[in-house]
Amino acid sequence: MSRFRRLFPVAGLVFGLLAGPALAQDARSLSGASILMYHRFGENTVPSTNIRLEQFDAHIAELKSGPYHVMSLPEIVAKLKSGEKLPDRAVAITADDAYISAFTEGWPRLKKAGIPFTLFVATEPVTSKLKGYLTWDQIRQMKAEGVTIGAHSHRHPSLPALGPDKAREDLETSMALFEKELGEKPSLFAWPFGEWDAHTLKLVKQIGYSVAFGQHSGVAHSQHDMFWLPRFPMNEHFGSVERVRQALNSLPLPVTDVEPADVLVKLGQTQNPPILRFTVAPGIERLNQMVCYTGEGKQLTPKLIGERRYEMHAPDALKPPRDRISCSVPSSQQSRFRWFGIQFTVMK
Repeated sequence: MSRFRRLFPVAGLVFGLLAGPALAQDARSLSGASILMYHRFGENTVPSTNIRLEQFDAHIAELKSGPYHVMSLPEIVAKLKSGEKLPDRAVAITADDAYISAFTEGWPRLKKAGIPFTLFVATEPVTSKLKGYLTWDQIRQMKAEGVTIGAHSHRHPSLPALGPDKAREDLETSMALFEKELGEKPSLFAWPFGEWDAHTLKLVKQIGYSVAFGQHSGVAHSQHDMFWLPRFPMNEHFGSVERVRQALNSLPLPVTDVEPADVLVKLGQTQNPPILRFTVAPGIERLNQMVCYTGEGKQLTPKLIGERRYEMHAPDALKPPRDRISCSVPSSQQSRFRWFGIQFTVMK
């Protein structure tokens, strides 16, 4: 098994399908940021969404001792949107869902280390005072202490599966609760389950968010679509210091002209598996060493079909509710990889 698969066996990457800014003439100088995504801290009965505290302590030690520039997510977003160059190995820390352990375990450790933090809140479990989640008072306290609060929908549904009217209702309910409880509307949004399609992406823009984040590995950069920026997921199974170090040292792999034009796969209605095509930006080296895998670890063979344009398809049909194809290319800098990927929303 390659080193790529050992470190990132299931963490797919999402890159833009819709029209975005023109790619740089030479993408080797394109700067980016690695955004780490957590859910629970020290809740060891749910390993798929939890990071053990000893693992998280090791992550913080790596961030403090390594060659990294830890920044707040709004600061990174501002530089991405303006095109201003980020420092090498820029990093941001985020967590989704507003589990209580973000308040009792995660934030105290980050605050002590002087590391900024963004929390994406699903408003329904908080408002209904569901056990295991933060309260609005605790969220207000975190905000007062400097935590950035972003939105993560109301009921944490698969937004594409809701349909247009119910998806809008969920997002508008969430936005109204933020305004009521925190006195302002959030500008940052994280997709529940990392699932989106062309319609919900337009809807999130209309609701008033300025950026949106997925749950797929990759490096955010200024020429990425701002409404599915990637993050590196962290949990017990894939939370070793080696994996964190590899994520924090990753580089962008910018592409354009991605096909298909929408990530939504409807079983029986659209081609499954979809044929993935993309063009790699000029200047990227070692494309003959590109390796690609599905979320289940099955290897794909990238086929060169034009100047820096590649085509590939998964060996088997994609399965609901989501699947991923991820690709990496070794950079000219030792032990650093460039990343591109796509997450498909698969509906029956």
